[in-house]
Amino acid sequence: MSFYEALLRPSLSSLRAYVPHPVPEGALRFDANESPWALSDDARRAVAEAVAAAPLHRYPDVRATRLRECVAAREGCHPDCLVFGAGSDEVIALIESALSRPREGADAAVIVSPTPGFVMYAVTAATLSLRHVGVALDADWQLDRAAMQRAVDAHRPSVIFLASPNNPTGAAFRDEDLDAVIVGAPESLVILDEAYGDFAAKNYRARFSETGHVGRLQTLSKVGFAAARCGWAVLPRGLASEVDKVRQPYNLSTLSQTVATLALTTLGAEVDAAIVRVQNERERLYKALQNIDGLRVDRSDANFLFVEAPAGEQLFTRLAARGLIVRSFHAQGGRMTHRLRITVGTPEENARLVEGLCASL
Repeated sequence: MSFYEALLRPSLSSLRAYVPHPVPEGALRFDANESPWALSDDARRAVAEAVAAAPLHRYPDVRATRLRECVAAREGCHPDCLVFGAGSDEVIALIESALSRPREGADAAVIVSPTPGFVMYAVTAATLSLRHVGVALDADWQLDRAAMQRAVDAHRPSVIFLASPNNPTGAAFRDEDLDAVIVGAPESLVILDEAYGDFAAKNYRARFSETGHVGRLQTLSKVGFAAARCGWAVLPRGLASEVDKVRQPYNLSTLSQTVATLALTTLGAEVDAAIVRVQNERERLYKALQNIDGLRVDRSDANFLFVEAPAGEQLFTRLAARGLIVRSFHAQGGRMTHRLRITVGTPEENARLVEGLCASL
């Protein structure tokens, strides 16, 4: 036995390090939910000039002051309600870490989220030795109100994560179901994860207040700035100050802060235009997939489509052989066995995907 094996968290034995599917040279990625469009030349010049002027010999602004002001203005909240991280993944970890004290009589704090859902809620809980409770979505991939309430009553969760639009199903949850969970869990922090909210027809600003128990989670990763690694939570002000205590002092680099601030200001119009292009392509791709025999595609409020296909694992393998990388869920079994998630690409990329699907079925 190695010296360190007795020192590792037991929960790590059930985890694997995140390693994305290898992408051969020339292959097209439809598995990561990134924006398919690179920045324009003018935007790239603006980024280059801003980065060139950044004081790289100094530590980053620990408060991310300029970025904080931009986000607060956008969200209509006090700047002290914000907690920033290197993508929303880190913000999820900060929230779970800060709220990791077990309830009286419990051996671990509990995190609740619907399943299928974003895997990092559960993975982060495991790395922190917290308990994750998944609550299955109903037959329409919507929140099961009764099941959610049973989980709340039985486990008294510290945090409930509700991603709307949901990953991987793509649909936003019904407002009445979200409200039922919020009302039914007054002693839990309910986080409305809006990672894909830019592509939906609604947001959840009205459900947030500085003294309530609802927070919101957002990121720039889906709208053209995945490499910038910038996400944030909007939390009740008192809670935000506590969560900020577990954040590493310089977790958001100067480069990330600079690019993120540009994305929300100077480049805002370009970002908005790219979002509209994704929405338009989503509709075209949806209609094209509907016309392929053997596929069943669900409506989406995100930048991807959730597809049911016969022999999902084999289809995934055939597409990969053609240089088309999609996300398959066959390993999860059950009703996910034949499910694929396909990110919306450019018109040219989507045409190649449709061609590949027709040839592979």
